[in-house]
Amino acid sequence: MKHYNNQDEKFLHWLEYLETAVSKVLSVAMVIVILVSIWNLNAFLVKELFTTPLDDFGKTLFKTFGLFLNVLIALEILENITAYLKKHVIQVELVIVTSIIAVARKIIILDLEKIEGVQIIGLAFSILALSTSYWIIRRMHKG
Repeated sequence: MKHYNNQDEKFLHWLEYLETAVSKVLSVAMVIVILVSIWNLNAFLVKELFTTPLDDFGKTLFKTFGLFLNVLIALEILENITAYLKKHVIQVELVIVTSIIAVARKIIILDLEKIEGVQIIGLAFSILALSTSYWIIRRMHKG
């Protein structure tokens, strides 16, 4: 076990204080992002859902799903920051879940007419890698 001298302890304490302060600033900023995202979602719902012709409703629906998932992703990021403030540990499981939601959002709002096959393969690989990582972490926590 390594012993720290007084200067090292003061420096480490200062770093911990800085990390906490940065995390608090990030959490407040994320709350602002969430509130603005909800405002944008509501404005979009009022504007688009009631004025869009039924022919274009599919596109509007996918944009709506994308905006909902934006809010959900922001909430997950806030949860990551909050968990860090509570435990001073980055919870990898939360980060992976947030990443899965972000990739799922990308897939949901994907315009297949404007995307290349290589990009679809990349998204598929991302989902496979993230899902496998999540499965491994869940198994480690059970056993």
